[in-house]
Amino acid sequence: PVMRSPHHSGRFFASLAHATADTMGVVPTVFIQTGPTMPQLYIGNKNYSSWSMRPWVLLKQAGIAFDEVRVRFDSFDAGSDFKRTMGSVTPTGKVPALVDGDLVVWDTLAIAEYVAETWPDRQLWPADAKARARARSVCAEMHSGFTALRSHCPMNIEALLPDTGALIWRDQPGVRADVQRLVEMWGALLQEHGGPMLFGQFTVADAYFAPVCMRLHTYALPMPPHIAAYVQRVRELPGVKAWIDEALAEKDFLDFEEPYRLGR
Repeated sequence: PVMRSPHHSGRFFASLAHATADTMGVVPTVFIQTGPTMPQLYIGNKNYSSWSMRPWVLLKQAGIAFDEVRVRFDSFDAGSDFKRTMGSVTPTGKVPALVDGDLVVWDTLAIAEYVAETWPDRQLWPADAKARARARSVCAEMHSGFTALRSHCPMNIEALLPDTGALIWRDQPGVRADVQRLVEMWGALLQEHGGPMLFGQFTVADAYFAPVCMRLHTYALPMPPHIAAYVQRVRELPGVKAWIDEALAEKDFLDFEEPYRLGR
């Protein structure tokens, strides 16, 4: 089933995001937020889908109009509603996917590059060539790394799990190493570019690390003050706040995404 809703018309919400970006039961399978003809972004559940969050936040924060198509997570078996829906969109059968006319772009990093090239006026990569290369490097590092943090601390925006986080911190050296790498990376970039974001103004890199900020918050993992301040600034970005608010409104508990909770 497909639900079409006027909730947050694509162009209206995009204009709102662009205007503010410079300031700091049974659930249907698919939800579509409709607007005028524009690219469609296929995403999963906002509470859990970290890879979906990255391009959604990038588009919202940049004020780029798009239609959202939310495909509810299910068992992910080959015959599941999710796989049937996404298998008709992209050969990977996964979210996110961006459909722009007859073009389908999948994988978060590819989507980010396409968006940055298609809307160059939004300056989604740093203008300086060396800074731009560094931004691409840290995004690629996130794309392929931080496996301990991603494995032991799955994104769960509505949950607050400080006790679980304390046990993970005690027992998982890989998580401690991943967080230390984040502290070193973010600290160096903030110092070099002067904040408030990693490369001064908002870029793809901040969208890429937004789900990491969600994890650090959910599990209350130890951070020095300057890193905690950056996490809070990311959470307060209009595009990120919009994602958080809609994640909290989902109220869709999925036990296969919940290694640490038995219910809401």
